[in-house]
Amino acid sequence: MLSESLVKPDKIYKVSELTQIIKLELESSFPRIWVEGEISNFHRHSSGHLYFTLKDATSQIRAVMWRSDARTMKFDLKDGLQLVCRGRINVYEPRGEYQVVVDLAEPKGKGALQLAFEQLKEKLRAEGLFDALRKKKLPLFPKKVGLVTSPRGAAIQDILRILERRFSRLHILIYPAKVQGEGAAEEIVEGIEYLGRRPDIDVMIVGRGGGSIEDLWAFNDEKVARAIFLCPVPIISAVGHEIDFTIADFVADVRASTPSAAAEMVIEKEGAILDQIVNLEKGLAGALKFHVQDLRHRVDRLADHRIFQGFRLRLRNLEQEVDELEERARESVRRRAKKIAGDKMAVVLFQEKLGSSLKSSLRNLLALWEKLSLQLHNLSPLNILEKGYALVWREGGLHLVQGIDEIRKDQELTVSFHRGEFRCEVKDVDRRKLIKSRVLKEKA
Repeated sequence: MLSESLVKPDKIYKVSELTQIIKLELESSFPRIWVEGEISNFHRHSSGHLYFTLKDATSQIRAVMWRSDARTMKFDLKDGLQLVCRGRINVYEPRGEYQVVVDLAEPKGKGALQLAFEQLKEKLRAEGLFDALRKKKLPLFPKKVGLVTSPRGAAIQDILRILERRFSRLHILIYPAKVQGEGAAEEIVEGIEYLGRRPDIDVMIVGRGGGSIEDLWAFNDEKVARAIFLCPVPIISAVGHEIDFTIADFVADVRASTPSAAAEMVIEKEGAILDQIVNLEKGLAGALKFHVQDLRHRVDRLADHRIFQGFRLRLRNLEQEVDELEERARESVRRRAKKIAGDKMAVVLFQEKLGSSLKSSLRNLLALWEKLSLQLHNLSPLNILEKGYALVWREGGLHLVQGIDEIRKDQELTVSFHRGEFRCEVKDVDRRKLIKSRVLKEKA
C-alpha cells in the first residue's frame, strides 16, 4: 500500500507526478528480490544491454540487464531458458511500466558454468572446430617442445621430470602463464600465439593440474579455443585429471588425460627410438633385397634364352654389377644403423637426416639400376628383332653370324625373327660391300 504521506486524496496529480510517487514507493519497497521465470522476447541491444521478459503460466514482467552486469555472464541468455534472477524493481517513467533490473542470473536446475560449457561446446562443434580431419599429427621426433602453463604449478614439474627421463636432450621452451583467475585466458592465448609463431617449435603442451570447474575455467574460454584451432603447431591439451574435460580438450589436436600423460605422448624413450631405427634398417634392407632379387630373376630368364647365348658373358658382368650394387646399399645402411646404435648423441641428428638420406640413397640406387637396365635393353637382340631385323646363325644355330666373311656358298643357315625362324641354304655370296667398307675404313 502506498504511504498516506505521499498521496493526497483531494489532489489532482499530473501523470509524471503520479509516476514519481509510484517509482519511489516501489523501488524503496523492493530494494532486492529474487524472481523465477522463463525467458521470452529476448533482445541483445547493440549497446550491450539485455532486454527480455520473465513469465510463468499466468503472468509476466519485463526485465533488463545492463551491459556492465551482462559482461560477467558465463552463459548466453535465450528464449525458453528457465532463470532464477536477482535484482530490484525499477519503474521506467517514459512508459509508466515497472521492470526488474537484473544484476545476477542463474539457470534453474543447472549451474551457470555447466550451461556455459555446453553452449560453447555446441557452438564450436557446429563451426567445425572439433573436426577430426583438421587435427594435426604429432611429430615422430620433435626437436623442441613448447609449454604454456604456470611456472609454479605441479603440472610443469611432472612434465619436465618425464621428458628428462625419456629423452634428456630434448629442448623445452616454457611460456609462463596464469592458468586460473582473471586474465588467465588472455595469457594462455598469448602463449599459444607466441610459440605458434616460432619456426623451431615442433609440438606444444597447453595445460595445468586438476581443480574445480571454476579453477579450470580459463581452458573453457572461447578465445583459448580459437587460439588452439588457429595455431600451426600441433597442440596437446593436458588439463586437470582424467575425468576432467574442457573445451580446449575438444579443439586440441590430441587430448592427454593428465600433464604427465602429455609428456609421454611427446616423444618415445631413447631405447624405443633406436629400436625403430633398427626396424627401419631391416625393412629397407629387406625391400631392397626383394627388389634386386626380382630384377636378377628377370636377367636370368633373359640370359637363358637361346638368342642370348652370344651375350651371356656381358649379361653375367651386368649381374655382377647388380650384386655389387646391392651389397654396397646393404653395407651403407648397416654402417649407418651401427653408427647410430653406438652413438646415442647422433640420434637427434640422425632423425633429421634419416628421411632425406634414405630417399637420396634410394634415388641413386634406382638411377644406377635404370642405367644398367637401359644398357641391358640396348644390348638385347630381342630389342633389335622387335624393330623388324633378323639374326643369322650358323652351325645349326650355335653361333651368331657377325660378318659376311663367315658365310660361304652352299652353307646352311638359320634366320631368327622376333617371332619364329627358318632355315635356308646359301646360293651365292657377294663380298663386294665388305671390301668397299674396308677401303673406306682404311682411308679414314
